[in-house]
Amino acid sequence: MTFPLILFLLLLARGTTGQDSEESLALPTGCGWGLGRPYTLLCDLDSIWGVAVESVAAGGTLVAILLALVLLCRLRHVSEGEKRSGVGPILLLLLGVVGLFGLSFAYLIEQDEALCLLRRALWGLLFALCFSCLLVQGVRLRRMGRERRSPGGCALSGLALGLSAVQGIIATEWLLLTVLREGRAACQYLPMDFSLACSYVLALLLAALTAAALALCGKTRQWRCSAVWLLVTCLLSLLLWVAWVGFYLYGNAWLGKSPEWNDPALAIALVAQGWLLLIFHAIPESHICLKPPPQPTAPDYFDTSQNSTRMRETSFDEDIPLSHRQFVENQGYGYNDENTAGLRSGSSAGQHNSNAGARPSAPFRSNVYQPTEMTMILNGGAVSTSSQSQVPSAPPTYTGRQLW
Repeated sequence: MTFPLILFLLLLARGTTGQDSEESLALPTGCGWGLGRPYTLLCDLDSIWGVAVESVAAGGTLVAILLALVLLCRLRHVSEGEKRSGVGPILLLLLGVVGLFGLSFAYLIEQDEALCLLRRALWGLLFALCFSCLLVQGVRLRRMGRERRSPGGCALSGLALGLSAVQGIIATEWLLLTVLREGRAACQYLPMDFSLACSYVLALLLAALTAAALALCGKTRQWRCSAVWLLVTCLLSLLLWVAWVGFYLYGNAWLGKSPEWNDPALAIALVAQGWLLLIFHAIPESHICLKPPPQPTAPDYFDTSQNSTRMRETSFDEDIPLSHRQFVENQGYGYNDENTAGLRSGSSAGQHNSNAGARPSAPFRSNVYQPTEMTMILNGGAVSTSSQSQVPSAPPTYTGRQLW
């Protein structure tokens, strides 16, 4: 009873070994045991484009994840509200970039129904998420350029998610109409239908390009560097989309490679767009957000754009050297009672003659004489301390021209 069972297991193992040996013989160059169909493009050295796309996508995913971790770890050191508001859209953009790199692996695997549904559903959604982040960044830079204040980071992130959700609804409706209602296979669709389903994504890209151009017209120059990087990113993305859509619709048919080169064209477009967003927007914007604020300097009193309250609170004496300050308080210039009485009587007579009201005397001014700079110049720089000449004056023949 046990012998037939052992014989059956041996035959089954032999059959499995023979099948594995046949599969190993049928594997392309570069693919070893355990990595067969439908994953042959990940290791096939004959069609090198699959290995190249896989390597570039893996490197981009690693860079995006590391950049997101750096932003999250350094977020508490960002104290300026204008910079903190841009961290949320950057993190959403990095999430979309990781999705683009991950979706490129789906074009390196042989097609089936589930995989085609995933491709058609996520293609437009991930691009819409990235371009909506660019759009809200343009709106943020435009508002900071005009009003010198930025919307909140949560509001910008919510706006980006809401704009990208519209593309999700469009992709869902397209799949429901073509797959469920008409009964078509998920992998059977025309390239023109696929391109038209991404019309909203292209509209988001054009809106982001317009917002970036308007952000350059702001009053403040502090954020023009970010606006320039955003404008360059949108322009290069637009050129990339024109290139891959034109090649996908007309280039493959003109070259006679329409079914074979569709997946390579879409995979290369995904990887190129991901690296473009990383190099020209995510990395520069993260550097600007994490850059420490400049050290406070002396206020420019001729700059009318500064706050008036700050100008009033600033003391002008701080910029004057100590050698030029005249804080002279010498008791040798104090008046005696007779001179004080004479000055008061003279001032009272002048007031009665001019029909003016009585002016209260200031005790500091009546007791201590503080010479002015002109008095010091006319006196030749000498200070008189004798009781005979209480008020310093110039000689009758002195004109002061020797000093000039």
